[in-house]
Amino acid sequence: MCGIVGYIGEKSVTPILINGLKKLEYRGYDSAGVAIYTKNELEVVKCKGRLSALEDKVKDLHEDSRMGIGHTRWATHGEPNDVNSHPHLSHSGKIAVVHNGIIENYMKLKEFLQSKGFVFRSETDTEVIAHLVEYYYNSRNDLLQAVMDAVDELEGSYALGVICRDCEDTFVAARKDSPLIVGLGKNENFIASDIPAILEHTRDIYILEDKEVAVLKKDSVKVYDSLGAEAKKDVFHVSWDVESAEKGGYEHFMMKEMMEEPKVLRDTIYPRLDDGKIALDNIKITQENIKKIEKIYIVACGTAYHAGVVAKYAIEKLARIPVEVDVASEFRYRDPLVSERNLVIIISQSGETLDTLAALREAKRRGARILSIVNVVGSSIARESNDLLYTWAGPEIAVASTKAYNTQLAALYLVALDLAFKKGEIDLSQLEASIKMLREIPEKLDRVLSDKEAIQKFASKHYNAKSIFFIGRGLDYALSMEGSLKLKEISYIHSEAYAGGELKHGTIALIEKGTLVVCPMTQDFLLEKMVSNIKEVKARGAVVMAITQERNAAEVEKVADMVIRIPDVDSLIAPIVAVTPMQLFAYYMAVEKGCDVDKPRNLAKSVTVE
Repeated sequence: MCGIVGYIGEKSVTPILINGLKKLEYRGYDSAGVAIYTKNELEVVKCKGRLSALEDKVKDLHEDSRMGIGHTRWATHGEPNDVNSHPHLSHSGKIAVVHNGIIENYMKLKEFLQSKGFVFRSETDTEVIAHLVEYYYNSRNDLLQAVMDAVDELEGSYALGVICRDCEDTFVAARKDSPLIVGLGKNENFIASDIPAILEHTRDIYILEDKEVAVLKKDSVKVYDSLGAEAKKDVFHVSWDVESAEKGGYEHFMMKEMMEEPKVLRDTIYPRLDDGKIALDNIKITQENIKKIEKIYIVACGTAYHAGVVAKYAIEKLARIPVEVDVASEFRYRDPLVSERNLVIIISQSGETLDTLAALREAKRRGARILSIVNVVGSSIARESNDLLYTWAGPEIAVASTKAYNTQLAALYLVALDLAFKKGEIDLSQLEASIKMLREIPEKLDRVLSDKEAIQKFASKHYNAKSIFFIGRGLDYALSMEGSLKLKEISYIHSEAYAGGELKHGTIALIEKGTLVVCPMTQDFLLEKMVSNIKEVKARGAVVMAITQERNAAEVEKVADMVIRIPDVDSLIAPIVAVTPMQLFAYYMAVEKGCDVDKPRNLAKSVTVE
């Protein structure tokens, strides 16, 4: 959500800012802008729309500028337009600011600043920061201290880049609850919201912690804590390459990332398997710990929440521990009954999802043990957890999550099996059998992806559908929720997921001639029930696409219009394989409609505001 890039060094700054912002387009935005330092002035160029529009407008900027900040905005306060775009200038034009996050007390600060004669031009909360920094700078004549004084007044979340026309060789960055990194180069340094923005320039970064402030010069970086003391920072070296964040010949990042699913599943599963047992790095839950767990809470948002619903079935079946799955934004406000007798599993691709991070902190405050499953090394959620399992999905650029979801499922199955074995609910032979099945998943996904043309052909006939329903039972209901979300995210087709048994309780009233219904059918013991559900919707004119294992395909073909076959796989772990055909279906529907698959409207990759 929104993107920040900043640079100070010896190179022309504008191309670096524009190229860095392009690498952050996946985060979602509706406007963009840059501010550069030149000849004791700050030049700001910004506009509504895509970066291509901004590129045209920055052609006349001074090529000799060596310092600047850039931003892609996703509107929260004020509509998307040129005025509300970032960067924002202070009252006199002395300070320029870019900001990710939301300032909750901006109205109170705005009233105070207006009483001091500051004039506001935009509807944003961010403009308050620019004026507030100038207010303190005017009395202190010290940019670092002015920023520190200003952030002390801010309530909410922020990642900031600040430059000043009086400071030709320095700019300042700060963060709280919104991710921000510092890139370390030779005679040049950077800030960015995410690694891909600066990866072509450096692999060495500092990850800023909450309430830290960084001062960047071309040949030095100093980081200070909230009390003004210099903080000792460890350098994080990025191990993945630039190509991992490029399309690699595919038309869209989403297709590239789906095609990577077999590889990233191998990366996530295989290193955790050791001589027929599971060895989970950074998880230190003992048999004694497990005995004390009365209930497990799984807390997440969006796609990660759907992975949690699958995990509920797996953990309860294997480990026989009650599991409750919560949407993070609801969990934190409902006074949850969480205590030291609970394990809370947090799931987040970015590790920075604000509602999920807040839920983690609330659960931790109440004494719960936190086990987190994240993809981004060194992220806030990773750092604040008791136990940690990384999903080695690599960078996921498309806004709609695909490979990250598959690896979340794989990680959760590993956790479920580990808990079950340590608790004594499964023996060594059962564990070994389950491990063998997990090892086979990547090869089975290779086969699914090699037969994607059948899904493409079906999508080409039905992309004009106005409304699509996903119906499943048991784990297939959890799978339907994710399939429905993926479709509406990128194709903008209205879609809902329902439990098959709920059809007669109202849902079936929505089925009419030509209605498209998608039915995952991977649960053998519920197959007959789902066949009956298909007959019910078919009797009312529905067109049905089913997804099932080879062993059940012949029976399902008797009732469904289209059957997507997946390799035979145990029903309990089938979602890891069966979700990919639904991802492909959503992708091809969106492509046929001409939608912007990687950057769907109104959505952001990492949601770092409430």
